[in-house]
Amino acid sequence: MQLRIPGPTPCPDEVLKAIGRQMINHRGKEFGALQNRITPKLQQCFQTRNDLLILTTSGTGGLESAVVNMLSPGDKILGVSIGIFGDRFIECAKVYGAEVIPLKYEWGQAVNPDDVKKALKDNPDVKAVLVTHNETSTGTTNPLKEIALVVKEAGKLILVDAVSSMSSIDVQVDAWNLDVVISGSQKGWMVPPGLAFASVSAEAWKAHEKAKMPRFYFDYTRAKKFIPDGQTPWTPAVSVYFGLDVALDMMLKEGLPAIFDRHQKVAEKARKWVKSRGLQLLAADEKYASNTVTAVKAPADMEVSKFTGALRDEYQVVIAGGQGGMKGKVFRIGHLGFVTEKDMDEVLAAMDKALPRAKKE
Repeated sequence: MQLRIPGPTPCPDEVLKAIGRQMINHRGKEFGALQNRITPKLQQCFQTRNDLLILTTSGTGGLESAVVNMLSPGDKILGVSIGIFGDRFIECAKVYGAEVIPLKYEWGQAVNPDDVKKALKDNPDVKAVLVTHNETSTGTTNPLKEIALVVKEAGKLILVDAVSSMSSIDVQVDAWNLDVVISGSQKGWMVPPGLAFASVSAEAWKAHEKAKMPRFYFDYTRAKKFIPDGQTPWTPAVSVYFGLDVALDMMLKEGLPAIFDRHQKVAEKARKWVKSRGLQLLAADEKYASNTVTAVKAPADMEVSKFTGALRDEYQVVIAGGQGGMKGKVFRIGHLGFVTEKDMDEVLAAMDKALPRAKKE
C-alpha cells in the first residue's frame, strides 16, 4: 500500500519495530534518558537553541497551545490564512477570546508580505501574527522568512503553524527569529500521530508571563518545569517517543540539506506529471507550490471520488481529496517524510492507469 495523503504518513520498519516495545515507567530514568536524547535532536531539526517542548497531542492541539500560552482574551491579532488550516488557527484564537483581524487569500494564493506589513501599519495595537507556513489544503507554501522579517520589524510576535513543513521543508527558527513554531509527529517526522512539538523563543516566554488565556494541560510553564527531570507533566505517548527517537536518528544521519533536497525532487516529479497530463496545480504560482503536498485541480469531466477510489481499490495507492469548499474539485498527493522518487514513480504510474476510469458518467 502506498499511503500518499498529507498525514498520517508511512513509517519506516525501524520505527514500527521501535513503537512495538514494551512500556516503561514514564517517571523513571529510562524515560528521562529517552526524552533527554530526543529534545536536542528535535532542536537540531528546528534549527534552534530555543526551548523545545514535546506535547502529547495532535498538531491542532499544538496550535491551541501556542494561542493559549501567548495571548490574553481581548488581544488583537492578525490572522493570516490561505486555506483551511489557516482558518482553523484563526478560529482557535477566536474561541479563546482574541480579537482577530483576518488577512485571507483565495485558496491557491500565497501570502504577500507587503500585505502583512500594511495590515500591521494600519493596526499598530496588534500583539501577534498567526501564520501557516505550509497549507496542505491548497498545496501552497508561504514565504515564511519574508513574512517573519516584516512581523519582527513591526515588533510583533509571530506564531507559526509548521505542522506539515518542519522536517521536510527548510524552516530556520533562530535565523528567521520565529517566536513559537509548532509541528506534529504524523507529518514529515515518519512516526504515528500523538506528539506535537513547540519551540519557544525568549521573547515568547516574556509574552507567556503576561498571557491570561485559560490553560491547564497545555501550560508551557508546567511543561518546562518538568524538563530538567526528563519528564512531562502529563502521561506522554511513550510508544511514539520510542519511534521518534529512531526516526530522528535516521533524519540526522541523512542530513537536513539532503532531506530538503529529496522532498523538492519528489515534489518536482509530481508537478511535472501534473503539467504533462494537461492538469493544473491549485497553487496559483508554482514558485509557492508545496514540496510536501501537491494539490491538483480536478478537470470538469473528473469525478474525484471515483479517481481516489480506483487508486485505492485497484492499485493500493491512497491519495486525498479536497477539503472544505474544494471537496470534489481537487485531489491531493502527499509526499512528505518517508518518501522517495521511486515511491512517486509508482504513485504516478498508478494515477495514469486510474485517470481514464475517473470520468463522470
